[in-house]
Amino acid sequence: MDYGIRVNLRQVLHHLLQVLLVGMTLGMMRTVVPALAETEFGVPRGSFMLLVAFVVAFGFVKGSMNFVAGRLADRFGRKRVLLLGWLVALPVPALIYFASSWRWIVLATVLLGVNQGLTWSMTQTAKLDLTRADQRGLVIGLNEFSGYLGVAVAGVITGYAASLLGPRAGLLWFGGAVIGLATLLAWLAVHETLPWAHAEVKRHAANPSGQAFRPRYPANVSAQPGTGEMFALMSWRDRRMAALCQAGLVEKFVDALVWVFWPVYLHQQGVGLPAIGWIVGVYGFTWGGAQFFTGRLSDRVGRHLLNAWGMWICGAGVALMPLGSGAAWWSLSAAVAGLGMAMLYPNLSAAVADIAHPNWRASAIGIYRFWRDLGYGIGALGLGAAAALGGRIESAFWFVALAMLLSGAVLYHWGEETHPRLNPAH
Repeated sequence: MDYGIRVNLRQVLHHLLQVLLVGMTLGMMRTVVPALAETEFGVPRGSFMLLVAFVVAFGFVKGSMNFVAGRLADRFGRKRVLLLGWLVALPVPALIYFASSWRWIVLATVLLGVNQGLTWSMTQTAKLDLTRADQRGLVIGLNEFSGYLGVAVAGVITGYAASLLGPRAGLLWFGGAVIGLATLLAWLAVHETLPWAHAEVKRHAANPSGQAFRPRYPANVSAQPGTGEMFALMSWRDRRMAALCQAGLVEKFVDALVWVFWPVYLHQQGVGLPAIGWIVGVYGFTWGGAQFFTGRLSDRVGRHLLNAWGMWICGAGVALMPLGSGAAWWSLSAAVAGLGMAMLYPNLSAAVADIAHPNWRASAIGIYRFWRDLGYGIGALGLGAAAALGGRIESAFWFVALAMLLSGAVLYHWGEETHPRLNPAH
């Protein structure tokens, strides 16, 4: 079988469209729902812990589904898992439309977490199956560029749709169209890529020393490791993997903050829904657009420093938001946070893929994504508690900024360069 973006361009493009639609499905919940939690869905003003409940649910469910998706994909194939993820999402727009209380929103977000964990994981894993080792940074950058472009676009569109059609009807029609189209395309246009992964394993077995640059795979791992062995390897046994997983977990604190408290904070400052969509969209557009370059850059200069500095720059962007006022200042803060996220987001995943053997790469990515997206839940609890204890929403910003600073330091000291060309195994 042939590997590379060019020779598999049609399927790579299909998966980029899939992840764009995955991002749009997530993005429809990012502007309207939190901003109108009080007026539309009955969340009392100042109830920070109740407000973050839907993101907590999303984080724990999506993290678990990432773990499950990796194991299922290695056993049953990528396409089946992708289709299952879209089928789970079909009721989400209707649940939002008919929601009589915040509990309905939490239930819809649980289903959204299942959808995101299964579908986003598969778009990434499938493209890694099809491409070469020297294209991993690029392909993950493209994947996350497309996904978070979808998040940003959906945030803007739903802001206008809510103003024109009403929040419930706007989300119903937008969500129904996106999820329906994605399900149809996954069924008709996407091919199974598991045979490429199997062929790569056979090629490694036949000529283990034939690679120009050998990755630094973890030592003493079974040929077909079980779930317990994989979880231990990723979570604490291999220090590099543990450093990457903790960084992935903490960087999701930023996304939880952007999802829950940025719209609420801006709404309290008197900003309207379309303008909130654009300011939050600056974060998404910068993150999405810059990943197109940062993923490719890491294939040339390495992952490690981009990841560590990305953590620190992103945290600085978060800290800037409450230090000033006005659309220009808030947009600048969003852009700095988005740039830092673009530096780290695709390259944490690429670093995991660098040192994960093709026998268990999907499982390794699934466990990394489990820890990473668990950060939604842990981060939402943390920032809700920080806001409640501090008595003001700004306290959540300081909590997240400090967490990013410390996590970046851990990643810098525990991690190492994983690119096989820049730091090959001897």
